[in-house]
Amino acid sequence: MTNRAFNFNAGPAALPLEVLQQAQQEFTDFAGAGMSIMEMSHRSSIFEEVNDGAQSLLRELFGIPSNYKVLFLQGGASTQFAMIPMNLLSAGKTAAFVNTGSWADKAIKEAKLFGETAIVASSEADKFSRIPSLNDIQLPANTAYLHVTSNETIEGTQYAAYPETGDVTLIADMSSDILSRPVDISKFGLIYAGAQKNLGPSGVTIVIAREDLVAESPKTIPTMLRYDTHAKNNSLYNTPPSFSIYLVGLMLKWVKERGGVASMEQFNRDKTKLIYDTIDQSGGFYRGFADVGSRSLMNITFRLGSEELEKQFAKESEKQGFVGLKGHRSVGGLRASTYNAVPLESCKALAEFMGDFQKRNG
Repeated sequence: MTNRAFNFNAGPAALPLEVLQQAQQEFTDFAGAGMSIMEMSHRSSIFEEVNDGAQSLLRELFGIPSNYKVLFLQGGASTQFAMIPMNLLSAGKTAAFVNTGSWADKAIKEAKLFGETAIVASSEADKFSRIPSLNDIQLPANTAYLHVTSNETIEGTQYAAYPETGDVTLIADMSSDILSRPVDISKFGLIYAGAQKNLGPSGVTIVIAREDLVAESPKTIPTMLRYDTHAKNNSLYNTPPSFSIYLVGLMLKWVKERGGVASMEQFNRDKTKLIYDTIDQSGGFYRGFADVGSRSLMNITFRLGSEELEKQFAKESEKQGFVGLKGHRSVGGLRASTYNAVPLESCKALAEFMGDFQKRNG
């Protein structure tokens, strides 16, 4: 077997070895068709089965109610930042946001291009090291929707619970924590996620939307940017990212084989505890960036005493087979992304390396 890196990349991220091996096995001849899934028509019955299978498995695992559509789109979460206000922010309405950091900020900037926006809670004063308190959120009377970023990949913060919005539509960017824990889908009008962190490879974006929100889009929007185009055509209006959708299907089967989403959450808690405990028990040698109550199960962000020491840590870790531990260029520091497919062994190895690095440099 090839030597596998300890992959802590933030996205595209680790995929399970079993999933990659199955894709490899089926790569040149899928389902006895004598061709790869990448070579066949997206109108073929074989591909339709793959497309429908991935949708229904996501419904089953994530508990998606029957009055929601599952869409496979392109353009990443970044395109959703614009598509959401284009489709759902009508004149005279306001898009409300909780600003939790880098990705929330990008969503806010795009929405501003299309209409009124309001930031109803923010942790900017604390350098986005926590999820702001949501108990006393005041939504404008004409709020079209409230948008939250479920997990901030760059700062390493995650919602422990989502805000109650009453009749106001709640929208969540779950790009970096979708399927990492059970969620009550009925609380949300729309959830979206780029697949390349927890659900598969880059190239496909998942949108889970209540039917009434995507049934009729404004007639002024370009065809490909209208939700109703994709909802009415089972995500097959144009050529979809077929290989990515196929891999999402394999990834969903892998999650199911491991006991589903609740088991995944326990697995994620167990493995991130190894690293958070190492940070907390280091006597200040390692400092977690996120407030303890806002810590992410997907992205562990931490600092050392100096930037020199952080550079040394990153360099030495690479020599030991660790990949992706440098923090995002916008915030610096170090970051271990521990998505669903990151094995427990990788987290054990990282905790051991951290302990050893402290002994040598503490």
